[in-house]
Amino acid sequence: MENFPKQREKQPWYKKGLNFECQRCGNCCRGEPGLVKVGREDIKKISAYLNIDRESFAKKYLRVVNGDISLREYSNGDCFMYDNGCKIYTTRPLQCRTFPFWKSHLKEKSKWKKQKRTCPGMERGRFHTYEEIERNLTPELNDF
Repeated sequence: MENFPKQREKQPWYKKGLNFECQRCGNCCRGEPGLVKVGREDIKKISAYLNIDRESFAKKYLRVVNGDISLREYSNGDCFMYDNGCKIYTTRPLQCRTFPFWKSHLKEKSKWKKQKRTCPGMERGRFHTYEEIERNLTPELNDF
């Protein structure tokens, strides 16, 4: 049996960590149609925060798209929860809390740089270690 040199595992481009701090600009909340997936825990927390029962919250603010539950948005793409800032910032859904640390943005450095053009918080503010970033890449967010 031959001894082959061990192949080094390719390190992600963000291995040294990244800076990000939300500037609350709303660019990720407005303008383009999309999905903001919400889970049961999100629904529970947000409806409690808004002081309305879950059923009323669901009727007013949620929709089902391809089997996923999502926050509704206006016809211009703005999230229903956005009004000169996020109305539910402290209880925003997992998808929003983990932005911009999504697999789609971290796949290649060029994708991160492209997203940075619309997000003034990227490469600014708080430093996030590689380990913190990896924790954000939860199974629930594989599609982002």
